[in-house]
Amino acid sequence: MTLRKRFFAWAYHTLLSNRGTPDFSDALTRDVRAPLLRRAQGDVLEIGAGDGANLALYPAGVCVTLLEPNRYLLGHVAGGAARAGCAVTGAVRGQGERLPFGAGSFDTVVATHVLCSVRDQRAVLAEIRRVLRPGGQFLFLEHVAAPPRSVTLLAQRAINPAWSTVGDGCHLTRQTGAAIRAAGFRSLELREFDAPYPAIVRPHISGVARV
Repeated sequence: MTLRKRFFAWAYHTLLSNRGTPDFSDALTRDVRAPLLRRAQGDVLEIGAGDGANLALYPAGVCVTLLEPNRYLLGHVAGGAARAGCAVTGAVRGQGERLPFGAGSFDTVVATHVLCSVRDQRAVLAEIRRVLRPGGQFLFLEHVAAPPRSVTLLAQRAINPAWSTVGDGCHLTRQTGAAIRAAGFRSLELREFDAPYPAIVRPHISGVARV
């Protein structure tokens, strides 16, 4: 397990994350992820922060705490923090299902490509609501299951076991939009769209949920 976590951290940081530097030639980063994260306000908690690649996308004036379960990915956060225009108040190893913070600790919680890999989406979403202050916001960007009865969904289901093993628990077939809708947020803006990626990870959602 330790070797797998170490390998995933290396592969993610080296091959997928551009060594923690946002790639603005990628349309999803340029047109969706960056504008979404510019909406962050106040004290921010990012769940599943990886190597800190999102830090360069936050607006000046926010204070960001990073939470990441993979200690090898946390080892790369210093590089992202050096490029950040925001204040980085901490990098904590922990799980989204049990956030090590008190109720009402944050104005904004962020998850980008995270709810696909958590063990219990319902528990994570309940924890997000718990740590948000009244009026706080949850910013999310996630890949999700393809529409029912589609060829893409059949392919996702066939590939999912191997994908999850290689991808550190990532699932292709999660109905994350439905889970967020059912989580009890006071209001929700949710957009469904196709990302410019291979078909099995093309279906995406992004949006803002408020408590």
